[in-house]
Amino acid sequence: MAEATDTIPEEEIPEEETAQQGRGSGFAAMLRATEIDTRFLGMMAALIVIWIGFHIMSGGTFLTARNLWNLSVQTSAVAIMATGMVLIIVSRNIDLSVGAVLAAVGMAMALLQAEILPNKFGLGYDHWATWIIALVLGIILGAAIGGLQGVIIAYVGVPSFIVTLGGYLVWRGVAWWEASGRTIAPMDKTFQLLGGGSRGRIGGTASWIVGIIACVAFLVVLVTGRRRRLKYGFRLRPRWAEIALGIFGCFAVLGTVYVLNRYYLAENLAKQYAEDRGIVYPPGGLHISLGLANPVLIAIGVALAMTFIATRLRFGRYVFAIGGNPEAAELAGINTRWTIVKTFILMGILVAIAAAVQVARLNAAVSGLGQGTELYVIAAAVIGGTSLLGGSGTISGAILGALVMQSLASGMVLMGVDAPIQDIVVGAVLVLAVSIDSIYQRRATT
Repeated sequence: MAEATDTIPEEEIPEEETAQQGRGSGFAAMLRATEIDTRFLGMMAALIVIWIGFHIMSGGTFLTARNLWNLSVQTSAVAIMATGMVLIIVSRNIDLSVGAVLAAVGMAMALLQAEILPNKFGLGYDHWATWIIALVLGIILGAAIGGLQGVIIAYVGVPSFIVTLGGYLVWRGVAWWEASGRTIAPMDKTFQLLGGGSRGRIGGTASWIVGIIACVAFLVVLVTGRRRRLKYGFRLRPRWAEIALGIFGCFAVLGTVYVLNRYYLAENLAKQYAEDRGIVYPPGGLHISLGLANPVLIAIGVALAMTFIATRLRFGRYVFAIGGNPEAAELAGINTRWTIVKTFILMGILVAIAAAVQVARLNAAVSGLGQGTELYVIAAAVIGGTSLLGGSGTISGAILGALVMQSLASGMVLMGVDAPIQDIVVGAVLVLAVSIDSIYQRRATT
């Protein structure tokens, strides 16, 4: 009799067992075979409907390379923070202060670059160390703010709603106090690269290289995942499902790169580019692809790191265990209080990274920085499938939720919708998402 740890040859697994999840008929059976979350597919369908609807209503301007490139940059900051909000909500907490913390940290980084380091430490503008010092100190400040709030929540026992609501007021006031309501500008030129723009991007060729690497990595993950299932005797997806997922994933990645590469450098900048390099400017113009923007690359890197933390590290498993049943997690030996503190420290770090992206993109820190951002971040996590009851949520869902929220905002701006109406729509979408989550949870428990 073979031991439980023995590997099972793939040919010895009955075909009925490997395809059991695909039993049934029609499209629903195909979805079960691929093991894709139906809520994730629902969000994808909603996003497609939103894009097509806004494209028609905006007179064909929404689904242009220029708007989609700008949309990717605008989504980055919200997506970065939404990945941290997933773990916060999964642990049965909430953070209403992310927008205010973003403002306070962003203003501090701006002051360091524009006033403190040049005037008091003599580094001078655009010194090579300026942007590094500003970014590192900003991240430390964000972690300290998150840790302070986490300690009050975990060890003092004040509900996270109250602590972060108070933090919303406190840190918004701190942001105003730091510069007395002034706009702080300009930023270090190297720091500006974090925000995208005509300089903060990697170009068309590098974008294709990144896309191909991402496609290969996706296929490797599928293959290694199948081998791991085979090794431990778990059910396998049908081969056609694996192939379909691989084709769709690569098509999505390379298609995204193709569309973003269709956005070219503005004519005046292209002429300057040609002049600087001694190139004769052709009559038809130079088509220089901007490619992937730096904020998008940062958001992708954060998403990958957060996915690894949430799914592969002990800390991530502890967070989900606490969200599923806090009492059982504590009885199992998990230091629940310290784990909660670490989730808020991580949230503060991500807010600081998002603050750097926002300040760099604007090339300034303004008093209204991050106003209303907390609504978009929480909505992105909830729309992405993170349950407010705790215990469940995905990083990929939060990224998609951020894209949905920013698509709504961008589309309404293109249509000239007034700001109050935009707030009404965003609020309604948030309530709708929570309602759908509540219905889903009730059905899952019955």
